Amino acid sequence: MSTNEPVITSYAQAPAKTISAGGVNFAYRELGPKGGIPVVFFVHLAATLDNWDPRIVDAIAKNRHVITFDQRGVGASSGTVPDTLEAAADDAYNFITALGYDKIDIFSFSMGGFIAQDLVVKHPDLVRKLVLTGTGPRGGRNIDKVVAVTYWDIFRATITRSDPKEFLFFERNKEGKKAGKAFVERLKERTVDRDKDIAFKALQTQLKAIVKFGRSTPSDLSKITIPTLIANGDHDRMVPSILSVDLHQRIAGSELIIYPNSGHGGVFQYWEKFAPVAAEFLSE
Repeated sequence: MSTNEPVITSYAQAPAKTISAGGVNFAYRELGPKGGIPVVFFVHLAATLDNWDPRIVDAIAKNRHVITFDQRGVGASSGTVPDTLEAAADDAYNFITALGYDKIDIFSFSMGGFIAQDLVVKHPDLVRKLVLTGTGPRGGRNIDKVVAVTYWDIFRATITRSDPKEFLFFERNKEGKKAGKAFVERLKERTVDRDKDIAFKALQTQLKAIVKFGRSTPSDLSKITIPTLIANGDHDRMVPSILSVDLHQRIAGSELIIYPNSGHGGVFQYWEKFAPVAAEFLSE
């Protein structure tokens, strides 16, 4: 990188890029100082590049090279959504290696955490540090109930003319409602080169893949020996909070943070506390 090239540390300004890997054109964005090990972000169900909270991305990008990407068949990436999360992990591996990296850190949320675990189990030498938020282990109890919760909250959001994430990610009390609206507003800060929303068929395929993940044989997470930070709210309806405790017990040496009075998006509700903790954990 030339010395006069400015370092972008605002996710709202991160340029949209594409790279071809495994027959898929992956859409991605990158920001922060180049060089060293990048932090690759693994996004949640139905999410595109525009679904990352800029307060968390920007905090990490102050000192780290951050990469976000659209999964196959989602947003601006080509192809069709894979019907298993193992295949999504293979896609992620193709994307990362096409960029030329053999070592990364991972920040993941929800479904992204499922995919990240599959990737680390299959390619243990690829990942140096792992952040798992709002997520749980393969075969985790009640993960397969996500379909009913998702459709119910989409319905509730539709009749109240709200964003479904306000229901899916946040408690329906005073603090949760306020945090949900603030989160949705932050997602609108990028005004140029915005991504297109996921298609309904692609969402259905992702939900089926999550059900398979929830009903399948647990992975051997004792294989994960890298530094791991686990965080969630204490009332997660999508991926029950007890599954974060389960992950913590199964990943030796992991750290666990449970935020009070918050749901699936606890790390977004408490971003002022969580962002510096995540940035410190991911510091080189």
